[in-house]
Amino acid sequence: QEQLIESGGGLVQTGGSLRLSCTASGRTFGESTMGWFRQAPGKEREFVAAINWDGGKADYADSVQGRFTIARDSAKNTVYLQMSGLTPEDTAVYFCAAGFGRFSTIATTTFQYEYWTRGTQVTVSS
Repeated sequence: QEQLIESGGGLVQTGGSLRLSCTASGRTFGESTMGWFRQAPGKEREFVAAINWDGGKADYADSVQGRFTIARDSAKNTVYLQMSGLTPEDTAVYFCAAGFGRFSTIATTTFQYEYWTRGTQVTVSS
């Protein structure tokens, strides 16, 4: 059974850091693009970062570029999102996702991902 399990959310002060982890099981997720999305109250789910199957390419939303880093450890079937310089605008539920489609660019839209976590809350206090 395919499954993604994430961890690492929590409460942090402005300027602080958090690392989210997402571990996959039940399928060869090493062949998938892995992405992170987030959804703030009253807003649509938005793209944060994604990394291709071999970790050779990554893409970031403009709002997190330079502050967040996505990485994957294929041996552990795990993808990470290192977040630094956090601000209250980063407060949201964060979702990890896996997609097996092949696109000309890294997948940045929700419909390009087949598997999702339930989400973990990240709250940044001012």
